[in-house]
Amino acid sequence: MIIDSFMLNKLKQQLQQKGELYLKIKAHPNSPATEVKEILEDETIKINIAAAPEKDKANNELIKFLAKEFEVDKNNIAIIGGKTDRVKLVKINRNQE
Repeated sequence: MIIDSFMLNKLKQQLQQKGELYLKIKAHPNSPATEVKEILEDETIKINIAAAPEKDKANNELIKFLAKEFEVDKNNIAIIGGKTDRVKLVKINRNQE
C-alpha cells in the first residue's frame, strides 16, 4: 500500500532524527508471511507474523522483521509492553555509530 509505505518512511525518518521510536503493533501470528498489513488511523501498525505465538517465536519473528525494516540491529529493538498479547508496545533505538 502506498499510504503504508509513506507512513513507514515517516517513522524511519523519526527514528533517524530522534534516535528512538515507539510503535504500537497489532500482531497477527500464524500468517503465511511476515508483512505490514496496514497502518490504522491511530498509527497502530497491523503486522502479519509468519510464526506461532508460542515460546517467543512470534515475538522473535516480529523483532527480526522490524530490524530489517528499520535497518537496525535486533538488539536495538525491545517489546516493552504486551509481550504475551497481540497488541504490543515496541521501542526501537537507532544503531550507535
